[in-house]
Amino acid sequence: MPKYAAVLGHQPHVSLAELTATIAGFRLEKIVAKQIALFDAAEDIQPALLETLGGCMILAQQITKAAVTMEDIPQILHKETEGVRKKVTYGIRSVGIPSSMLKKAYRQCKEYLRSKERPSRYIGNEKKPAATVLVRDSGLLDGKLGCELFVVGMRRGDEEEDLDLWVGKTIAVQDVDGYTWRDMEKPVRDTTVGLLPPKLAQILLNLGGWLLTPPEVPSDGKKKRRKKVSYTVFDPFCGTGVIPMECLLREWHVLGSDISQKAIKGCQKNIDWLRKERKILKKAVESTIWKQDAQKAFTLKKLPDVIVTETTLGPALTKRPSQRDAKKMLSDNEAVQAAFLKNASATLPGVPLVCTWPFWRLRNDIVRLEKVWNVIEECGYQPVLPVAPKSPERPSLLYQRKDQFVGREIVILQPKKR
Repeated sequence: MPKYAAVLGHQPHVSLAELTATIAGFRLEKIVAKQIALFDAAEDIQPALLETLGGCMILAQQITKAAVTMEDIPQILHKETEGVRKKVTYGIRSVGIPSSMLKKAYRQCKEYLRSKERPSRYIGNEKKPAATVLVRDSGLLDGKLGCELFVVGMRRGDEEEDLDLWVGKTIAVQDVDGYTWRDMEKPVRDTTVGLLPPKLAQILLNLGGWLLTPPEVPSDGKKKRRKKVSYTVFDPFCGTGVIPMECLLREWHVLGSDISQKAIKGCQKNIDWLRKERKILKKAVESTIWKQDAQKAFTLKKLPDVIVTETTLGPALTKRPSQRDAKKMLSDNEAVQAAFLKNASATLPGVPLVCTWPFWRLRNDIVRLEKVWNVIEECGYQPVLPVAPKSPERPSLLYQRKDQFVGREIVILQPKKR
């Protein structure tokens, strides 16, 4: 089984859920330094997959399973760059390796390549690895101009140098500029409401895809060409269109509605902009946006495959809420969520759902929705997760940033078989 390392996002438990939901045969081997996941997969992962993963920043594939030391790194680099005909560019991205050992490795790599009459240069250094943009622009991902080694050191004894090494090479890095472009350059951004990050929208869509088609492990051990699927996603709280835009980028058809006419106009404008910028034809990927209260009956001619939505998070907060304010927001939001779930189960029967609910951070506690869990049962939904929940009584994922007072609880609801 091929082995990989992934640099997880700022919410590692959410990132692991996404990886489990998208990679066939995902089996977690170890978490290193809280952010590095070492794992097995049933088949080779295509680097392009990272373009659709919101919770994974870097992906590396293991290149040697033999026991090696840092002294072996120059020979490994030489072997991995044999196909480079011109000057070799290389970098070393490491975790758990002392800076003195890393500095020595950089020097030894250059000396070893020189002994083989191969000129070289390196990016990054023992203090800081190269920026992912530089790794991409330097041609290290496809191997044509060089490579970036990914080395994870795991202590096995008391001595600093007493390490077990996991050695791989970087095969994909997150397109930071791409996220910034579609988040900041789109025509309409509404900062008066909670802004859904494009990365989180990708995570929600991948969880929705897992509900519909869990990643298959080939039963005969043979690699199979995956058929490209195109789902129809409905976002009934679409706002200015973050989820619809991410749907279009992966060529999934989209339906979107919102109670605000202003939001609908902004969503349509953003979709039109994205279509023009990325040349996404309407006849190839359909989108329909309309004004509607999500608490009122949906009258769709054809049911969507899945509902993926960021429901209302309540008012945007610039300071920590008081206990009284949090209880008021809780009560108001519980009513909206309950009404929406009852409406969805009645007028969109059998359609699974991925949504976010708000929770509020107080000084020493958090306030989360409670009564709506009873409504889930009444509406015939079953909460599910691709990973074991931290609390069996509450199978959900928490997504939050330290500088925000309103977090998101990710809930995945599968209709029970009738």
